[in-house]
Amino acid sequence: MSNLQKKDDDVFVYPWMGIIANIPTTIQNGRKVGGSGSRLRDDLTEKGFNPSRVHPLWNRHGHSGFAIVEFKKGWDGFNNAFMFDKSFEQEQCGKKDYFSPRMERDKLYGWVARDDDYYSKGLVGEYLKNNGDLKTVSDKEAEDHRKDSTLVTTLTNTLETKNQRLKEMEKKYTKVKMSFWALMDEKDEMIKAYNEESRRMQQNAHDHFKKISLEHERMARQFSDQKTELEQREKELFDREIQNEAETRKLQHEKIMSEKEKLHRKIIELEKQLDAKQALELEIQSMKGQIEVMQHMEGDGEMKQKMEAIQEELREKEEEWSSVEELYQVLVVSERQKNDELLDARKELIAGLKDISTNTRASVGVKRMGELDIKPFRIAAKRKYSGVEANLKAAERCSQLQDYLRDSNWHPFKILTDKDGNSKELLDEEDEQLKAIKSEDGDEIYSAVTAALAEINEYNPSGRYIVPQLWNFKEGREATLKEGVEQLLNKWKQFKRKKH
Repeated sequence: MSNLQKKDDDVFVYPWMGIIANIPTTIQNGRKVGGSGSRLRDDLTEKGFNPSRVHPLWNRHGHSGFAIVEFKKGWDGFNNAFMFDKSFEQEQCGKKDYFSPRMERDKLYGWVARDDDYYSKGLVGEYLKNNGDLKTVSDKEAEDHRKDSTLVTTLTNTLETKNQRLKEMEKKYTKVKMSFWALMDEKDEMIKAYNEESRRMQQNAHDHFKKISLEHERMARQFSDQKTELEQREKELFDREIQNEAETRKLQHEKIMSEKEKLHRKIIELEKQLDAKQALELEIQSMKGQIEVMQHMEGDGEMKQKMEAIQEELREKEEEWSSVEELYQVLVVSERQKNDELLDARKELIAGLKDISTNTRASVGVKRMGELDIKPFRIAAKRKYSGVEANLKAAERCSQLQDYLRDSNWHPFKILTDKDGNSKELLDEEDEQLKAIKSEDGDEIYSAVTAALAEINEYNPSGRYIVPQLWNFKEGREATLKEGVEQLLNKWKQFKRKKH
């Protein structure tokens, strides 16, 4: 403190503050502007004064040309404030120089804020009153002394309290230590008793386990014998089940074939009855014609007898015709019922064989009539693309052309009539859309599209959607009901063999 050369009763603004005056300003847009506080702080820091903040003062005209320099609250801040004051004083830019008539307008002036500045009127005094108090060095020293005394007293009281707690903890430690050793002795006794009990229990457990092991071996042998017996019985039951299922399937197949043969015989009989019916109708018409002729002819009694005989025969023929008509209707109804049964059986076969045609290379399965084959699309796509992109492009084009096939407005067929007047529907190769597909996609995809078109035109020309059909893939034709049943039986036998 001696280097400050100040009396202890000098009154300063606290926290320590300095004042900078005569800061250069300029007029911009009708207001005064000057240097920023951060720039002034950096300049003062370079000179070693280490201010914590520089606050320019502004009024309604703009920058006032004054700034307040704030220093840290401790004695380091006090020393920096007085170094700041002495530096400006040595350069004849202190407070006295600022208020001197010889004050130069192009220099900065600075000094430490004291009580006269605190009580001054204007921006400086107002800021100091709002942000600080007045203290002497003695006041600051006394305050620090009071704080130090309070701190010493607090630390002394805390130390005494800690010592008292330490003594209490030592007493508790001694008591706990004695309890601990007592517990350790008790623990040793418990461990000893536990070990003895454990050895006894282990021996008992060993004897019990040995007994259980022997019983387990006996039960295992018994279970193995029972398992062998059950497996043998299961094999016998399975063989019987296969035999029963095969016989059931065979009986169902024979029943279907028998019904089909009966239906065929009925159809032949119906055709014969139809021929007889037609012949009878012709004969009845002929007799009616003869009667009409005889009615217009004049004759004797012999002619009249002939006409009566013909009329009697006509009545008999009409009765016979009525009986034939009733039989014909019965046969027609029976034929329709059998056809419906055969169609239902075919549908059931198609439902059961749907997975066979797609998942295996079976000779008989289900073919989706009118569905495009994806293979030629993939082959064509791989010529232009690679990997996953080729598969995606193939699927996109196949889906697009499948949509064309479902369009009922597109019917690329033409009807040709031969010399005998028989009509036949053929693919119109001059159709613009077909020509565009052939040109754009190539012959392989064109062939797949025309094949699907022919299938849709044959099996579902009105609906234009895909129809499942029982199919013989080996011979490229519709499969018979017998072939479908045989294929289903083969697949069932394979499934049973895999299961066991």
